[in-house]
Amino acid sequence: MSEQGSGWPFVGRGGPLTTVRAALRSGAGVMIAGEAGVGKSRLAAEALAGLPGYAVVRALGTETASMIPFGAFAHVLTGPPEGGENLLSWAARHLRERAPRGELLVSVDDAHRLDPASAALVHYLADSGAARVLVTVRSGEPQPAPVAALWKDELLDRIELPPLTRAEVGQALAGALGGEVAAETVRHLARVSEGNVLYLREVVQAGRNTGCLAERDGQWRWRGELSMTTRLRELVGDRIGHLDEDEREVLELVAFGEPLGTELLVSLTSARAVERVEDRGLVVAASEGRREQLRLGHPLYGEVVRGGCGTLRTRRRLRMLADALEASGLRRREDELRAAVWRLDSGSVTAPEMLVSAARLAWGRQDPHLAERLARAAIDAGGGVAAVAVLGEVLMVLGDADAALSALRRAARDAVTEADRAQHSFSLGINLAWAGADAEACEVLDLAAATLTEPVWLQEAHVYRAVTDCFAGRLTGAARSLARSRSYGPMSPRADAHAASMEAWVAAYSGRTRESLAIAARTLESVDSWRDEAPHALPSFLDALCAAQTFAGLLEAADRSAEQGMELPAAELSVSGFAAYRAMAGRLRGDVAGALRWCRDDLARMPGREPYLGRVLAEQAHALALLGRTAQAREVLAEAGATASRWAFTRQHVLQAAVWVAACGGELDEAVRLCLAAADHAERHELHAGLMFALHDLVRLGAPDQFARLAGRVDGLLAALLARHARAIGDPVELRAVAGEFERLGMLLYAAEATAQEAAAHRDAGRGSLAKGAQTRAWALARRCPGVSTPALVELATPELTPRQREILQLAAAGLTNRQIADRLTLSTRTAANHLQAAYDKLGVNDRTQAGRLLAAL
Repeated sequence: MSEQGSGWPFVGRGGPLTTVRAALRSGAGVMIAGEAGVGKSRLAAEALAGLPGYAVVRALGTETASMIPFGAFAHVLTGPPEGGENLLSWAARHLRERAPRGELLVSVDDAHRLDPASAALVHYLADSGAARVLVTVRSGEPQPAPVAALWKDELLDRIELPPLTRAEVGQALAGALGGEVAAETVRHLARVSEGNVLYLREVVQAGRNTGCLAERDGQWRWRGELSMTTRLRELVGDRIGHLDEDEREVLELVAFGEPLGTELLVSLTSARAVERVEDRGLVVAASEGRREQLRLGHPLYGEVVRGGCGTLRTRRRLRMLADALEASGLRRREDELRAAVWRLDSGSVTAPEMLVSAARLAWGRQDPHLAERLARAAIDAGGGVAAVAVLGEVLMVLGDADAALSALRRAARDAVTEADRAQHSFSLGINLAWAGADAEACEVLDLAAATLTEPVWLQEAHVYRAVTDCFAGRLTGAARSLARSRSYGPMSPRADAHAASMEAWVAAYSGRTRESLAIAARTLESVDSWRDEAPHALPSFLDALCAAQTFAGLLEAADRSAEQGMELPAAELSVSGFAAYRAMAGRLRGDVAGALRWCRDDLARMPGREPYLGRVLAEQAHALALLGRTAQAREVLAEAGATASRWAFTRQHVLQAAVWVAACGGELDEAVRLCLAAADHAERHELHAGLMFALHDLVRLGAPDQFARLAGRVDGLLAALLARHARAIGDPVELRAVAGEFERLGMLLYAAEATAQEAAAHRDAGRGSLAKGAQTRAWALARRCPGVSTPALVELATPELTPRQREILQLAAAGLTNRQIADRLTLSTRTAANHLQAAYDKLGVNDRTQAGRLLAAL
């Protein structure tokens, strides 16, 4: 396939395209430089397509034609030179004859491969002004002197064409595949291709051929390992080129061991071989701390190189790496992990202690799959309770708490030393809490706290007890446990990081958003000092950050934190369902379709049967309801309820989603009842931020103000604004001011609803012109929330109906019969029918179908 690639959109090149066309119109021309496959030829073709009025001569530099004088232009040069005419004048004359009435433009692809005569001709054309010149060259490749002189002598402008960014890869994929591409898949393909358009196309083709890349639930997703097609292998192999034996050894060692210290690699091969491979761009050096590390020049090089090694050769290379690293003294913690993995993969592991330590390191590096593999190998090698404890924590986040509990219960009798008993208790306790066995989890952790003696273990016992309290909605108890954990003297880095992450979490959900943000900011400054020791801490901190930022109304900051969470090294470490926060921020802004996309992206990769999964499902149901898809919302809500009911804070999302499933389905009385239930649940479990949103939902539904229940419990700008909104009901001047503040925060849906309430207040006071002005502003805001319909917006569109008529009309539009409406609202069938007919008369519709169409249009 060529770089241009039929069916692939031209994205991310608007700036370079403008530059190229401007250079061709105003000067001698332009040189486009870039790596092979980056899209130079496509850019040149697009530039020429937008330049009418030129006679274009195209040439291509090839290895074959480079052996022949003027080989690249042989297809346009005919007849011998006249008299004493020199060859350059002769060739230029022939080319000019092809543009008798217009200006000549010569386009040369891969000009770095031109034969000397063709290169001299291109330089002559640019220098003499006989033609506009557009050339493409490959960065890092030797160029004929006349071609290099084109930009060195400033005859042509030169632009460097970079690889596509991740966002541009996403645009290209969406256009090529004709649909939405999951964010994780975009990240994966951007990393594998490194933005190289040609490689991206081939990887996509390979993925589609093997089924790794397929459309699932409305999104294109990648599942499975990278497949190398013959075509892709040949392309990458051509880029690697011929390797002598020493160069092959260098490349294989880097492919199996990257990043690899330069000194280590040189000790295994030779400095000259390493330099030759680096000069060719096959490996690149980068400083990491005080070490110089070598990596492959492109991720696909590793796939080709490793694929070319048989089993025995692979094991030999891995043993070489392990032997050399161990001989160097394993000076860094990651050295121990890497040596253990190389030993395991080469079949040369002997010490279970090495595997246990490596499993902990892998878990600390947030690679649960590798940690599981190492822990299982350690158990097989006799690693004992310590190995089982690591495996238990890892299996929990991988969605297999049942297997973790089984393994931990079997290992209980082997926990003899205090270290074994502590690690076993912590792993068992957190797994029990994760599984919803709150009483047993508390019993296990309380026993550990009562019987352990070492301060380091006591600190962690109380931290794990705090986690259990958080799951159960006992935030005061969690805070008490965290305070006790700090009472045993200076904390270990692991215990300190875990404790701080839970302190930030408790503060956020308790409504102390400023305190939560301060703790997170302070501790995340030193993340490098504790990341490896405290695998749960970073996801917990990001979860706390998202919560505090969302509850404070800092929606853009919450988006950024959630994106960090979704980009953790392993998808399973997004166990808190960071998409739930993206969805919350999206619907607060009125971007409810975007909220649905974020939910769908996380749901496809999260482990099943987890409460965090239920939180994302609840947000999905909430968004579906706001978009009027209430039947689907009810189905998703039922699934969310079954999944999220284990923990108090995940159940809060379900309770609040249920409010809007009812409200958007026309059941306003039921919505108010559910809203009060959500508020009671939040208050009972000290989830004051959840209480804030539940009480404000009452305001949005037009129910009596109960914000006094929240007084002083939640800090921050958003809490103050929501309370102000509650006080403003019936006061159009204050409602307009509140709507302006909502809009300033980017909360467009809330701004539209407050403005609709302003219109209603003016209308109730008999101020028709002011009501109409507010109504116009409310519609303008609502249009910025596409597809969203809430009771306040429905009232905006049907001001002539009473609340009861509006409720019955929505139920009828949803397909309920008069009897079903009467049963649901505790009315007689005749009363329901009379209300419905009155609504029909006021709106000028005749039946349920027309009413449904009207509401859908609104």
